Amino acid sequence: MTNTNDRPVLVLGATGKTGSSVAAALKQRGVSVRTAGRHDTDVQFDWDDPTTHAPALEGAGALYLLSPLMRTDYAPIVSEFLDKAERAGVSHVTYLSAYGMEHAPAEVVIRAVELDLESRSGLTHSFIRPSWFMQNFSTSFLTPVNDVIAVPNGDGAEAFVSTDDIASVAAATLADPAAHAGKSYAPTGPEALTIGQAAEIISAATGRTITYFPIEQDAWIDAMLGAGVPEDYAAILRLLTTTVASGNGSQPNGDIQAVTGRPATTFAEFAANAASVWT
Repeated sequence: MTNTNDRPVLVLGATGKTGSSVAAALKQRGVSVRTAGRHDTDVQFDWDDPTTHAPALEGAGALYLLSPLMRTDYAPIVSEFLDKAERAGVSHVTYLSAYGMEHAPAEVVIRAVELDLESRSGLTHSFIRPSWFMQNFSTSFLTPVNDVIAVPNGDGAEAFVSTDDIASVAAATLADPAAHAGKSYAPTGPEALTIGQAAEIISAATGRTITYFPIEQDAWIDAMLGAGVPEDYAAILRLLTTTVASGNGSQPNGDIQAVTGRPATTFAEFAANAASVWT
């Protein structure tokens, strides 16, 4: 069964890592899409400008929900937006959460948004709880600087996942909400890797020697703050890196295969495709 609702899917963050891929995956399925963001999208959307919210939602049937970036105090803002979504006739929300959030207390803002969605009788929902993105190595805080990846992950391993795979899972839930209502998926890569092992794979793909430096956590957090990361968001980064360093990183599962019918992208495949970024 597929979604026969002609109302478009509103995709937030449509110029970002997952949003752009979700929009593309939905279009490949023949689903009507409305992209939303601050610029270069079908409609303007800014979490800090509530006047953009209702117009973006008008006529939408489903929503790909991304929380505001670089903030930790957004649960009330998201809740008000979900109120508007219900009034606009949105019937399903797929929320990009984070790995392991089902075990988090309600005080953790991502879990607070999940609980909000679970409490709403007027909306069905799906939760996408991915592991760390492979693309963090090519466009974000895991990108090698002077051929060194410096992050306080110790020897902990993580089942890094491709954002394209995350998008494929999310698109499936949005294309057929009835089949995925109330369900949660935790997209992961097919293998758990340490940062050192990931660096070796990038080295093989690029012909360069990429090394891992397990920087002391406080020094790394200070560097993040110096680069403009808000202090409350830095606390989340501390939690994430501590989780991996303590040996509690994500482990491979079969969610991507189960939902999409395709195996998860390997880190070697990702590195081969992204090699030009590092050369």
